[in-house]
Amino acid sequence: MIKRFFLILVKSYQYAISPLLGNNCRFYPSCSHYMIEAIERFGVIKGIYLGLKRLAKCHPWHEGGIDPVPPCPCHTKKHSSDKTSKS
Repeated sequence: MIKRFFLILVKSYQYAISPLLGNNCRFYPSCSHYMIEAIERFGVIKGIYLGLKRLAKCHPWHEGGIDPVPPCPCHTKKHSSDKTSKS
């Protein structure tokens, strides 16, 4: 429920405020898309932390560029080839 609240909050910003500011984003994905993806991937606390950390980089002295949300370590899978088999 809290997660949904923050996602709605960011999406409201995307539809109501962002169009008024114009296309000035220096990153891909945009900070609002980054925040949504981070919240969905990591949950509310870490997602907001990552999103705010990203917003702190949004200033004229940062070059911007491609800055994807980091992968979640909980989604990495170990391959069966990593295991040593004893015959």
